Amino acid sequence: MARDEPNAGFNSRFTEDLIGLDPDDPEARAFAAHLDRMERSGPNFTIEASLDGVADFAESTNRVGGVRRDAAWLIVTLILLGVLVGAWDTLRAALTWLAG
Repeated sequence: MARDEPNAGFNSRFTEDLIGLDPDDPEARAFAAHLDRMERSGPNFTIEASLDGVADFAESTNRVGGVRRDAAWLIVTLILLGVLVGAWDTLRAALTWLAG
């Protein structure tokens, strides 16, 4: 498997970079997944890359707890609130334009 493929496989990671670590150890697998995310490259200016970034943010938020999780929740809530306000304003402007 190529390195650029998503989830290129923990087997190649353990035979190349993490020699000597147990592939069945959950901590070693988590570290291998971290290395895969760090080495992932591609165009960052596409919609798919933006969605991958959101997915990475959501996955990392699920791994943390406490204040960091609360801060991530607040950020997501504020983003969604901004989208809702923007959509409402656009809808209101469109209805005003159509009416008048």
